[in-house]
Amino acid sequence: MTEGITPNLRGAALMTLAMAGFAVEDLFIRKASAHVPVGQVMAIMGFGGAMVFALMARAARESVFPRVFLSSAMLVRSGFEIAGRLFYSLAIALTSMPTTVAILQATPLVVLAGAALIFGEKVGWRRWSAVAVGFLGVMIVLRPGLDGFSPMSLLAVAGMAGFAGRDLATRAAPKTMSNRQLGILGFSMLGIAGLIVLSFTGGAHWPDPTGAGLILGATLFGLLGYNALTAAMRTGEVSAVTPFRYTRLVFAMILAVIFLAERPDHLTLLGSAIIVASGLYTLIRARKGATAA
Repeated sequence: MTEGITPNLRGAALMTLAMAGFAVEDLFIRKASAHVPVGQVMAIMGFGGAMVFALMARAARESVFPRVFLSSAMLVRSGFEIAGRLFYSLAIALTSMPTTVAILQATPLVVLAGAALIFGEKVGWRRWSAVAVGFLGVMIVLRPGLDGFSPMSLLAVAGMAGFAGRDLATRAAPKTMSNRQLGILGFSMLGIAGLIVLSFTGGAHWPDPTGAGLILGATLFGLLGYNALTAAMRTGEVSAVTPFRYTRLVFAMILAVIFLAERPDHLTLLGSAIIVASGLYTLIRARKGATAA
């Protein structure tokens, strides 16, 4: 019984840690973008993070560029990674941020459907309902306006689809690949996506000391979040782990209050409570399923 429960608990904890790291990373990126273009921030973070993971791989006596990087599964993952980073960044630049983030929160729903259809994971109606309720909570928090359904919102939809595909492909990654090697590949794709964004926006320049420090902070927390996310997607059931992506909103809200002087209103608090309750209920259902098995 313990063997069936432990992976889901560990995966949920790793996912929560990853979302905390990404929330702090977002805070640093938001501040860094006032000093240098977002595409430049992505490129520096991507290639810098890839170098860090490469050094970690070398220290562990692992190949920095294993042949499996060129396998069909990993090429698919890389393609999804670039698409997610690229379209999401363009959506942030060209459409309203609340609308883009709201659409992104549909990622767990797509991942859950993919886990059921591709990996054959059993997902009961209660967990489907809990994730749907969690998505409703996201909509309450973000409250996207009618302009959120403009044609430009398809950029955010494409970014969301890219991230969902990346997460599913991570699940299918060969077990021989370490998290460090996945980090090399993932951050390299982030760097490439940043260069693509810069090719559209231009304006790259040498960052000032403040901008450089903010980019460094974003990179460090991005490394933490990415490493935890990769481990989470390879631990426990995807359908039990992915609902904890919603905790990113909670961490972001706390950071906004402390560092941006943005106090959430009652609807935001209500939506956040629904999101957390949905994630906890989904985990409880997964544990009951493991116990019954």
